[in-house]
This record gives sequence, structure tokens and C-alpha cells, in this order.
Amino acid sequence: MSNPFRIAIAGLGTVGGGVVKALAARGDELSRRAGRTLALTAVSARDKNKARGFDLPGWTDDPLSLARGDADLVVELIGGDEGIARALVETALANGKHVVTANKALLARHGRALADLAESKGVTLKFEAAAAGGIPIVKALREGLIAHGVDAVKGILNGTCNYILTEMESSGRSFAEVLKEAQAKGYAEADPTLDVGGGDTAHKLALLASVAFGTAPNFDAISVEGIEHITADDIAFASEFGFRIKLLGVARRVGDAIDQKVHPAMVKVRTPLANVSGAANGVMVDAGEAGSFFFSGRGAGEAPTASAVIADIVEAASGAVSPVFGRPAASLLPLKPADGKAAISPWYLRFEVLDVPGVLAAIAGNLADAGVSIESMIQRVRAPGAPVAIVMITHETSQACVERALKAIGPSDKVRARPCMIPMEAA
Repeated sequence: MSNPFRIAIAGLGTVGGGVVKALAARGDELSRRAGRTLALTAVSARDKNKARGFDLPGWTDDPLSLARGDADLVVELIGGDEGIARALVETALANGKHVVTANKALLARHGRALADLAESKGVTLKFEAAAAGGIPIVKALREGLIAHGVDAVKGILNGTCNYILTEMESSGRSFAEVLKEAQAKGYAEADPTLDVGGGDTAHKLALLASVAFGTAPNFDAISVEGIEHITADDIAFASEFGFRIKLLGVARRVGDAIDQKVHPAMVKVRTPLANVSGAANGVMVDAGEAGSFFFSGRGAGEAPTASAVIADIVEAASGAVSPVFGRPAASLLPLKPADGKAAISPWYLRFEVLDVPGVLAAIAGNLADAGVSIESMIQRVRAPGAPVAIVMITHETSQACVERALKAIGPSDKVRARPCMIPMEAA
């Protein structure tokens, strides 16, 4: 083989450790695929003395030195959209080194500028592991589904949220109870805000939308809602109607604009996204005349995410240099945000109200005044004096109309909790 392809890795946590192990275990086969010997020559992490179970070649306490050394490629697995992670990637690219990263936050915020830099230096910036763990969705969007264009991408992109919602459905427990269990099992961070609040999904969606539609990543254009307000009752009611609740990232064309949103959504049971359970991820792509394609697999963890990083390393070592987001950075279009509140769908609505005469009529009247019509309804009687749950499925209507109705209903002294509204997504 020709001269070794020298690799430096910054960050030796779960994913970084998995990359080192994979290179050690299958280095010969991977080198044959790349056409060059893959040589791990330098590493950096917070703690040199941490027990990891593998050797640390070319250790340095300074991650930035990896970008100035003799490596051909730097793997950035530090995380974060600023600080040392951003400096490392920018310095490596500026010095003509290929970069592989799993850092969705960095690319969601600075992807266009980094793509410009990489292309000006004739090097590659790859990020398969940043979007959906081991699922090769970036490659599919960038290379495999380009013939007829992409009309929509929707997916379950956060394993923590999907685990919580799956467990709430199977056990009937509350969000708080299942979250505590997820933290104990290591599925959720001590501070789970980025996951359960939808931010992590939004970072990933920004990247998928960019590759799918040829636009510069625009994280700030994404409407984001998490799952903190979803109750066990919501999940049980959804089941009665034949649906499951999933946290979805959705990007779709609306004329010449793109609607990007992260939100809990009702998906029909026995459809592909509804059947993505536990900590898995799943992505549905509407590729125009080519039809719909569904991708699923493990969205996090050592082996699947390291697998995506290794695939990017091998592709870079083989000499493949392609535009970061599927087209030259100079031709990436500014993302024109669509009016997300104009999107039409049926809606799930839940009200907690006092069990007194006239309440249902008042709610129905406010809905009618806002142009929202009811398709079906469930009313649950609880203990005497306790609030009553009224659940409705609407006919197709806009988010703006539903919000207008709830704005009128919410202040009533007969309504005991914030009304819940969840869109119903076609699978």
C-alpha cells in the first residue's frame, strides 16, 4: 500500500474509544478498503490516566496540536458548538487536514462557514455520525436519493426521547418516573434538557435538511418543542385512537420555502416510525417520484456511532473529496423558512376541565369560532370533584387556527390545566 494515512483523534469517550477499538480490531481490512494503511498516530482527551483498555499512541494534552501536527485527518469527538471543538476543526481545515466529526451542534451553527473553509483547502469534512448514529442517512441523502429531489424528511432522531416515550406507553408511568429510570440506566444525561427539550433533535434536523434541500444549515429557523409536557394519559388516549406519540424532527418543502420543526407528533400504529421503539432512531424520506424510503437503526452508543465515524475515515482515506452538504458551499441556498403555523393536519387536543354543565359546549364553541371542527371525542369521568379529561381529534386544520381556539379556551376558570395540542403526522 502507499504511504500510511495518519489519523488523530480528539475525544476518547464512548465514541472515540469505539473508533480506537475498531481500528485496532479491523485495521487490516479497513486499510484494504481504503487502499492505504490506516495509522492512528495521535490522540488527546481530558484525562490521560483514565482506564480505557487500549493504548494511547502519540498522546498530547493539547487537542489543537493535533491540527498542527502531521496527521492527514483529525477526528473531532469533543462536542459543543464553540470553544476547543470549533477551534480544532477550523485549525485542522485551515492546515489542509481532512476532518471527521460527530458534532451536530457545531455544524448546525457553523456548517456553512466550515464547508467554505474545507472546500477552499481541497479537503473533506464528513459528519455521518452527527445525524442519526449508525444510520447512513447523510450518505443516502447526499448521494443516493438525488435523482428526483427530496420533498420531506421526518425522523425519530433522539434515542433518549424515544426510550422515554416507549417506556411510558408500555408501563403507564409518568414522564418524570421514566426519565429518572433513563438517567439511572445511562440513557439520559444528568441534565436532560438538550434531549427532552428537543434541542438535540433540532441540531440533527438542521443537517439533514441542508443535505436534503441544498440549503445552508439554519438552526435558528427550526421551531422546537420537547416532550416534557406529554403525560401518561396522552399516550393512553393516543393508543385508543390507534396512534403513538413520537418526538419527530420534520423538514418539508412548502412551495419555495422549507418548514422545519421538532415536536411531539401522533403517528399511526403499524407504520414504520410508530414501530421504532426503545433508544432506536428512524428516518423517513419522501424522495419525490422515487417514492418513500425508511431507514432505522441504533442512533447512539459506542458501536453504531463509531461505525459511522470509521466509514467516513475510510472514505476520506480513499481520496473521495465531496462537497460537505452535497453541493458546493458557494451554491448552497439560504434557507427560506415557511410559515409553520400554516401547516394543515388533524390535531389531538386534551382539556382538563371541571365537570360542570356548559363546559363542553363552551370549548366546542371556541373551536368553531376559530374554524376548527371535531372529528371524534373521548370524555373520561374521574373521581367526584376531580377534573374531567376531554380529548378530541380534529379534522384537518392549521396550527394557527388551533392556537387561536386554545388562546380563547385557556383562560376559563373551568379549565384546570394548560390544554395539550399534538399534530397528527402522516407516516
